Amino acid sequence: MATKKLVNSVDSCVDDALRGLVSVHSGLRILQDHKIVVREDIDEVIKAGKVTLLCGGGSGHEPAQAGYVGLGMLSVAVAGAVFASPPPSSILTALRYVTKPNSAGCVVVITNYTGDRLNFGSAIERARHEGLKVDSVTIGEDCALTSSDKSAGRRGLAGTVLLNKICGALAEEGKSLEDIVKFGKYVTRNMGTMGVSLTPCSVPGSGPTFSLGEDEMELGLGLHGEAGVKRTKIKPANEVVKMIIDHMTNTSTTTHIKLKAGDKVACMVNNLGGMSVLEMNIIAGEVIKQLEERGVAVERAYCGSFMTSLEMAGLSLTILHLDDTIKRCLDTKVSVPAWFSPILSRGTSVRETPASIPVKQSDVQVESGNYTQISSEAADMLYDMIKLSMERLIASEDELNKLDRESGDGDCGTTLARGAKDIIKQLGKRDKPNLPVNCPADLALSLAGVVEQSMGGSSGALYGLFLTSASRSLQNDVTESGWKEALCEGTSTVMRYGGAHPGDRTMVDALFAAVSALNALEPTSCPVTRLETAVQAAESAAQATASMEAHAGRASYVSAERLKYPDPGAVAVTVWFNAILEILKKTEK
Repeated sequence: MATKKLVNSVDSCVDDALRGLVSVHSGLRILQDHKIVVREDIDEVIKAGKVTLLCGGGSGHEPAQAGYVGLGMLSVAVAGAVFASPPPSSILTALRYVTKPNSAGCVVVITNYTGDRLNFGSAIERARHEGLKVDSVTIGEDCALTSSDKSAGRRGLAGTVLLNKICGALAEEGKSLEDIVKFGKYVTRNMGTMGVSLTPCSVPGSGPTFSLGEDEMELGLGLHGEAGVKRTKIKPANEVVKMIIDHMTNTSTTTHIKLKAGDKVACMVNNLGGMSVLEMNIIAGEVIKQLEERGVAVERAYCGSFMTSLEMAGLSLTILHLDDTIKRCLDTKVSVPAWFSPILSRGTSVRETPASIPVKQSDVQVESGNYTQISSEAADMLYDMIKLSMERLIASEDELNKLDRESGDGDCGTTLARGAKDIIKQLGKRDKPNLPVNCPADLALSLAGVVEQSMGGSSGALYGLFLTSASRSLQNDVTESGWKEALCEGTSTVMRYGGAHPGDRTMVDALFAAVSALNALEPTSCPVTRLETAVQAAESAAQATASMEAHAGRASYVSAERLKYPDPGAVAVTVWFNAILEILKKTEK
């Protein structure tokens, strides 16, 4: 049964919320047809030669991130649906709006969730392809993980707000993109966060995301209700604070934060959405008291709703080691809706005004970059390869879904088939294609746009990244060496942003095996033979994933005993690889 929510409609709730925010705060604007909030004076910031700052993610964590747009913090925030990463097209639109050719560039702050890494990474790669100066800092300061084994990684939590505050201050001071990125990474290494919840949250239109007994609480859960590290009976506030700090500083875990007597820190007590002010003040007092009892000097303290999880009754504690630069950045005055210092400022007022400015939405079609083109015969062969590959993916929908039910949510085949159907639709007829099959670089970018829009989720982002990166290698070289380099670059980019490596039980296993096989072959051998060897290597690697322990992606959260079949993403790679080989064999006869 759906939980009560005061919204106009489930579908429009995020757009309505952003418009409400902008209506109240006159220094903000919303980009038309996008869930993007930007500073009203962004053109002046760019003209002044200052670095801009972008952050975003799924909605439901308000006031993050749109509440931190303004002087001294974010230049722009990109929102997705509730608990869902925004699509690369929206992120790219935001990057284009706050980054111009020959400007100081933009720093993107990415929270360490697979969807965010992939979708933001894809947009960054596309922006770089267009000549924009963009770099990123990924934050994963979660202290809840207890295992020393490789996993999907530490989650980005409320410490993101402190990182935005510090990077925003450095940008306002006129620091370079390189300096901000370097210092941002230093900040993330010196902070930790952990949360506790008394109740679940509920997505608009749905019921609670998980269940807790009336007398239970959960320690170390994620912002979306992901399982924590311990579930216990509810305890008094002082005992709860002790549990959190003890776990955060437990040296037997790889995610602990080092804390000793004499350290100087800032602490943020963050309301996850449903805690009363009375409870939050009690917790804040206990946090400062217990840290000081350890000999730790709390020189900056913040208490309030900074990054929530809808109406979850719970809190998180962030501890950040201080130095002079961090303190200066934290103390810098800002003009944003949601940041407040411990001492209230006077004499400020906010006018109410609705604001909306149009920005042309990006299309899956790309303008020609005047890159190297291929012959009509080669273009026909490329057309046939794409069409057959997509047909084979569509035919494999049920098989891939079956494999995915063992390790994920059972929709891998459907997701890939949805993208494949859209590619076939966009491709057009062989004698009059709609996509630029005569220009491989432009074609790869066009296909990236299609899969990002139609597939969505991690699969769309992964293939979008793969194709975007591959397109660069095909700009001036469409020989066999160029195609091989495109495969290598695409695979490398997927590994960099997706976080998976060979042996982690993902599509990377099949891709990397193919790349390795091609690199090991002599260029004098037959092209068909070389590709056949690469496909066989990919197939062997895909089948080998059945006996691997998952270390990345959704399957890494599944018990190893349940993982008895090959990874569906790796198998899907072999499906389209085999189709390409089949067309090449026919052509070479």
